[in-house]
Amino acid sequence: MLRRRVVITGMGCITPLGHSPGELWPALLEGRSGVAPLTLFDASRFPVRIAAEVKDWSPRNVGIDGRFLDNAPRQTQFALAAGLQAIRHAGLPSNRVSPRRLGVYLGVGEPFEDFTRFTASISDAARGGACADDAFLSSALRIFDPETEREYEPHRPATHLAGLVNAQGPVLNCIAACASSTQAIGEAARLIRRGEVDAMLAGGAHSTIHPFGVTGFHRLSALSTRNDDPRAAVRPFDADRDGFVIGEGGAVFVLEELEHARRRGAEILGEIAGYGSAQDAFRVTDSAPDGRGTVLAIRRALADAALNAEDIDYVNAHGTGTLLNDRIETIALKTTFGPAAGRVPISSTKSMLGHSTTACGAIELAVCLMTVRDAVVHPTINYATPDPQCDLDYVPNVARELDVRHVLSPSIGFGGQNAALVVSRFDESSRSAAAQRAA
Repeated sequence: MLRRRVVITGMGCITPLGHSPGELWPALLEGRSGVAPLTLFDASRFPVRIAAEVKDWSPRNVGIDGRFLDNAPRQTQFALAAGLQAIRHAGLPSNRVSPRRLGVYLGVGEPFEDFTRFTASISDAARGGACADDAFLSSALRIFDPETEREYEPHRPATHLAGLVNAQGPVLNCIAACASSTQAIGEAARLIRRGEVDAMLAGGAHSTIHPFGVTGFHRLSALSTRNDDPRAAVRPFDADRDGFVIGEGGAVFVLEELEHARRRGAEILGEIAGYGSAQDAFRVTDSAPDGRGTVLAIRRALADAALNAEDIDYVNAHGTGTLLNDRIETIALKTTFGPAAGRVPISSTKSMLGHSTTACGAIELAVCLMTVRDAVVHPTINYATPDPQCDLDYVPNVARELDVRHVLSPSIGFGGQNAALVVSRFDESSRSAAAQRAA
């Protein structure tokens, strides 16, 4: 018996290099950087003053209405905007999609409270004649009311998306650090394969560009401090890398069972051929030096896709630009591909978009789909000085034309979380044979 195949019929994204896949893709191929001086708060006294912000952002630019969005966290706005794009791209909602057979699975992390509104409210109260304590209490009651607090719960974007499409199936959120949205997409695909649903909205969104986010990651020695040269700050796999740059954004996809998509005449963008996840079981702060969790997640994804490592044409790496992460990911890829590791083109989307934490895997899936579609691999920018311990083909600085059938997209999360997807060009004959082997 053939297992149910999962295809992608819609996608949307909000990123520092564009508010849609159509805006993002040419910027990546040109090697443009989304990193710039930080503007979302006053960082003039911070040791890190750069970020990859979503620029010129308004949720109404992409057709979302609703006054609550003005006070909703940025990641909620990104998730809904990307989700609405994906829904429209896929031609949903449709009376041929049963609400009870439609679900949502996102990877959205916890947001930080909006200090800007809070401090502005204190100032307003003080100007009105309130003493300092009364101004603080008044502002707290106005800003941190139950309705506002509810919008800061991580599952809220998923419930809002469910409301947009009347999804009455599973509505879930995954928090697995930087592997969150990759894991959410993989688990959504599993729900479809098991026959529990016919379609899912899956992806992720996040923003940690906030005083707490910048301070926390800096104290972990994870962030680049190249404040004077933002474009060159993220240097994945380069010998002179000094950390990642915080990014933000989101991406959402419509996943469907193949026959369900066919019946409604949907365009098929690609196939979720394989998914795997694993835990390092090493430390809460860093990955195992041998990359064992990443290797296991990749091997499980390949087995799920009924593919061998040599079938992979391109790897969209996690590639954060931190000293240890890039080295460990290189070890994991060498372990996976063996002597053939040097032949596989690898590039880091984060070299241009920064690290959007729980959203990164979803955004990178959009990049994988466009790579397969257009037969071109975007570069890893800022690669200038080879690292003897990172000695693979990282597609340095210039995009490369390449016929890509199968893409591997691994995500490596804080605390040893690992997830990997294999994304394939939809091919009726070759994939049905693979599906038979996997069944």
